Amino acid sequence: MSSPSTPTRGRPARLDRARTLETALDLLNQSGLDALTMRRLADAMGVQAGALYRYFATKQDLLTAMAERMLEGVDTTAHAADSGDWSDRLATLARSLRTALLAHRDGARVFAGTHATGPSVLGFADAFVGVLREAGFRDDDAARALYTVVNYTVGHTLEEQAALQAADGDPESVGTLREAVTAGTPPYPHLSATLPTLTSTDFTRLFEFGLDLIIGGLRARRAPSAGD
Repeated sequence: MSSPSTPTRGRPARLDRARTLETALDLLNQSGLDALTMRRLADAMGVQAGALYRYFATKQDLLTAMAERMLEGVDTTAHAADSGDWSDRLATLARSLRTALLAHRDGARVFAGTHATGPSVLGFADAFVGVLREAGFRDDDAARALYTVVNYTVGHTLEEQAALQAADGDPESVGTLREAVTAGTPPYPHLSATLPTLTSTDFTRLFEFGLDLIIGGLRARRAPSAGD
């Protein structure tokens, strides 16, 4: 007797690791992370829930594999030493990470809760650290800069996706901050003066501002080389 994931004669297998991941990402994009359960994933694949545990022992294992898959399309070879200044290459990598997370609903939430160690995630990290080491940064500074930029990018994208989903679900929520500031008691003069920027939905400009601050700090910390 065949199991739910065993192919019968003339039929392809209904369950394998790659197809499971693709189906999980499809469900994530359709309904979000909160609605993604092992049971719902099994139903979508037409198998018993227990069959999924052949590939993923827990839901956390599944999410870790999904995080790895999200970074699969990031091209780290485009950031080699001959492709420009180190700061430009670093910014390109950070932008690529943000783009990869934005490509999936709740992508940042999935990535933030995992510690993937597959070739896509490690390849990205290695390329990032390599840019800084080749630019003359100390090894420990290069490693800490990796955490700083990744944490900033993931955190920014998490807030960005949450704001975009809130706006889709409740258009009036966009004006919540504006109303709270303008009608606030006591008054908030500094927030009122900067309200157009605080309520802006130009998330790319906001991301670039923070990224520029980080790179500026790294540039100030970098030891000058003989050629500088």
